[in-house]
Amino acid sequence: MNLPNKITISRILLIPVFMVIMLVPFNWGELTFGSESILTTHFVGAILFIVASTTDWIDGYYARKLNQVTNLGKFLDPLADKLLVSAALIILVELGAAPSWMVILIISREFAVTGLRLVLAGEGEVVAANMLGKIKTWTQIIAISALLLHNLPFEFMNIPFATISLWVATFFTVYSGWDYFIKNKQAFVNSK
Repeated sequence: MNLPNKITISRILLIPVFMVIMLVPFNWGELTFGSESILTTHFVGAILFIVASTTDWIDGYYARKLNQVTNLGKFLDPLADKLLVSAALIILVELGAAPSWMVILIISREFAVTGLRLVLAGEGEVVAANMLGKIKTWTQIIAISALLLHNLPFEFMNIPFATISLWVATFFTVYSGWDYFIKNKQAFVNSK
């Protein structure tokens, strides 16, 4: 197994660790930043999420640089992204930090696009992620990170950055999904 795939698998293995830290009621106390505080578990979980999200860029970089792009990597990388983002969003709903309708919309888009990719793959067509898809992914990661960090450090300035970034992520999620289906509508037009 090559280095990029090992990095991707490590990202997948971090997901249950992230979930346990966020959901099991460990009593690790709170961290205080000025007048704001955050549960230590939430802070650690947020850092773990950010580290795991960063490995998405790292494994892709090494796969291209070392010319080690594999079918396993093409399968695991988007799977790891979707599992990590979905787990984090569902945890945020559980914690009351994200509205369930937004999370349902985001996760539904991921299922729909994955389904479309399967249909296209069945026709011998492989569609790589475009710039809108990359913007969607990064806006989701930024929004989730801000929500996991309880809007720190923006809370000091009374800027609802986490909420705004979740709206931006939802917009790009819907828009990129719509764009993906419009550009690949021939998969449905040609079907009988």
